[in-house]
Amino acid sequence: MPSDGYLRPDYGAVFENVPANYLLLSADFVIVGVSDAYLAATLTTREQVLGRPLFEVFPDNPDEPAADGVRNLRASLERVLAHRAPDQMPLQKYDIPHPAGGFEERWWSPLNTPILGPDGKVRQILHWVEDVTELVRLRALAERDSRAQHLLVSGGPEGAGSFLRSVPSRPVSSRSIPRWRGPLGAHAAQQGQSAWTQAA
Repeated sequence: MPSDGYLRPDYGAVFENVPANYLLLSADFVIVGVSDAYLAATLTTREQVLGRPLFEVFPDNPDEPAADGVRNLRASLERVLAHRAPDQMPLQKYDIPHPAGGFEERWWSPLNTPILGPDGKVRQILHWVEDVTELVRLRALAERDSRAQHLLVSGGPEGAGSFLRSVPSRPVSSRSIPRWRGPLGAHAAQQGQSAWTQAA
């Protein structure tokens, strides 16, 4: 028979090693637990974050006056406290401090879940995030490429014609026209001259 020690899970070790980005927050938003995956995703260490207020560790990017990560996350956490229910946030841009200085752009999909005590009050909040930065960047690139293609084919009031007319014409040189050889050379050259001139 295994000893009792083997029957009791080490939840602290489980939490730290779970392959997902988790923070455990007190009811006043102090970081009391963190998974290794979260530390890797946010370029932090356990010593840097444990026991510190969440928004002191992760402030808004000061170089972005319109940054709303702190405001939106705080509002979500306060909803969890008020309603004692999970709160799923929409995709959120929330840049993280970089160890070398400055901030690094990040997009997250966050979920905040209450941990209730015996009295039904929120004792802690489990904060989970998925880093979706690359997905957001890929979507932005796809949308940009789609807009570019649309403008090329039918964009603007005059469609593709305006694009084609915007390409500067160049004088046709005999050296720029392909040379055909053989019995059909003269006819092919004449047709090629006409087509080349119209395209230019």
